[in-house]
Amino acid sequence: MNAFEVNGGKRLNGSITAQGAKNEALQVISAVLLTSEKVTISNIPDILDVNLLIELLGEMNVRTERLDPHTCSFRADQVNVEYLRSEDYRKKSGRLRGSVMLAGPLLARYKKAYIAKPGGDKIGRRRLDTHLIGFGKFGAKFDYQADEYFFRLSAPVLKGTSLLLDEPSVTGTANIIMAAVLAEGNTEIYNAACEPYIQQLCKMLIRMGARISGIGSNLLHIEGVRELGGTEHRMLPDMIEVGSFIGLAAMTQSDITIRQAGIEHLGIIPEKFRQLGIHLDIKGDDIHVPSQEIYEIQTFLDGSVLTIYDHPWPGFTPDLLSIVLVVATQAKGSVLIHQKMFESRLFFVDKLIDMGAKIILCDPHRAAVIGLAREQKLRGITMTTPDIRAGVALLIAALSAEGKSTIQNIDQIDRGYQYIDERLRELGAQIRRI
Repeated sequence: MNAFEVNGGKRLNGSITAQGAKNEALQVISAVLLTSEKVTISNIPDILDVNLLIELLGEMNVRTERLDPHTCSFRADQVNVEYLRSEDYRKKSGRLRGSVMLAGPLLARYKKAYIAKPGGDKIGRRRLDTHLIGFGKFGAKFDYQADEYFFRLSAPVLKGTSLLLDEPSVTGTANIIMAAVLAEGNTEIYNAACEPYIQQLCKMLIRMGARISGIGSNLLHIEGVRELGGTEHRMLPDMIEVGSFIGLAAMTQSDITIRQAGIEHLGIIPEKFRQLGIHLDIKGDDIHVPSQEIYEIQTFLDGSVLTIYDHPWPGFTPDLLSIVLVVATQAKGSVLIHQKMFESRLFFVDKLIDMGAKIILCDPHRAAVIGLAREQKLRGITMTTPDIRAGVALLIAALSAEGKSTIQNIDQIDRGYQYIDERLRELGAQIRRI
């Protein structure tokens, strides 16, 4: 098993460019199954999860061509639908949580789909109800194989429908949109997720010939069409990576410029870091984070302790709460982190406590952080990462800590951050893969 060995306590300096958005990639790459014509996608992040999805499409006989490390063309004109019934497909798709988004386009175009037990990280339950209930509204039937945790879906025809989603799930919304664009008649999706990733997917589908209105809102109207054509699509910068680099700069007292940050698509992310006292200078599409000796957490207007919590877009994304939590450990002041969505996402804080952080884990969803204001530096330890975002939060902690840290199970980090060790070394970090 690979690990990172980090010698912390070093100030970093320089610029770093944000990669393409992981969460968008899993959606738009799945959407290539909706057409037999060529689709070219650029700014693809070279990360484990995305590469697994592209590999899986290749196994399904989708013709793929790497035009450069971050651009790929796809042509799904000879898809082997029978492969979906195989044990090999069940095992490979089960390695990747994002494979669930193949179901919508497969059901729309081939009238059958298969969903394996979700893979990925250990942040808590990720139920499939929103996906399956939505497909059922179109007329699809599913058969659940309990011994394999495998769903088989089929529908002789998909009929447009009106849906009120039980939660504004990003993946659920994406899957339902991809099913709806080729369904007969009109579809209305209420309580839809409206993250920039969803907006990007809709814009791509419109260029392919789909008819979608309401983009950017939680009420989408879709008029089904008979077929879709090819297109070219460029992905947004990854907002989670941008937030991670802001946190890295603050924790390590570094002067870092984040290039091509996709400012207009970051929503309230910059403001949340400013609430932690972090200075940000936005210049064009770049973010400059100057070196700060101390950053002080704001309070609410009545003087009460600040609470930062996740919320559906345009609220604060849950993927950055792990980063905010670790950054708060060296701030001046206190903050309550409330992670509503997943019941295991805060379970990495025991490693931060071992490093010397002052954190009270109130329950599976809430942690109170008492900032040390750099009066006591974190100390290096050996630790194991449970998920992508916790892994990067622990890496940021290790880079700011005194002494050597070893981070194990870094495959989780590689799932979401491309060449992270190489890119950090270019900023002056002492990190190596062992």
